[in-house]
Amino acid sequence: MNFDWHTILMNDLDWEYFLEIVIRTLIMFVFVLVFLRLSGKKGVRQLSLFEVAIIIALGSAAGDPMFNKDIAILPSLLVFVVILIVYRAITFFAARSEKVESLLEGEPMYIIEEGQFTLNEESDNTFAKDEFFAEMRAQSIEHLGQVKTALLETNGQVSFFYQENDDVKPGLPILPKPYSKKSDQVTEAGDYACTYCGKVQHIKGPMQCSRCQHKEWVKAIKTLRIT
Repeated sequence: MNFDWHTILMNDLDWEYFLEIVIRTLIMFVFVLVFLRLSGKKGVRQLSLFEVAIIIALGSAAGDPMFNKDIAILPSLLVFVVILIVYRAITFFAARSEKVESLLEGEPMYIIEEGQFTLNEESDNTFAKDEFFAEMRAQSIEHLGQVKTALLETNGQVSFFYQENDDVKPGLPILPKPYSKKSDQVTEAGDYACTYCGKVQHIKGPMQCSRCQHKEWVKAIKTLRIT
């Protein structure tokens, strides 16, 4: 198959329009920087859903005029101004009303309590378990029994509160090798953690978890957290 690389790469682009794209891009990039400066944001760590929506709208307004000669720059600037006014107005009211802030940002969600996954909020749980385990391992957590409480914050970060060493309980291991030994067949009596909810039970053979009724188990461990 023969490709017309000139059409693919250049098409009708001439050097005059090439220079125009450079100028348009520089202008829109300056607009973006000015907008972010006027919005009051000092930097970006984790964005809320509201801020992500603003960024998407901003990107759409800035992107098209950069390369489309049929789209003028001034209407895009008007879009920037409207977005900025809406953003500052909403953040103004959110700072003065917890109801507005909760509506925009949501509320923190409990993920772990006393070494077990919460079940009452699981329908709201949209993160993958392997991603959450990776987040825990990054905090030097080896099993759920080391965690007193874990909260999913509105900005997507996870906050952990740890058990004192004397209060550490047997828990569900989250390191890949121990966790990979999970099975619904238990052949040796001992303390096992339910892989679904994290509840630890002393069992002697295959059985349902008394908390969530799932049947997959892995050997629980009780190591202390190394800091």
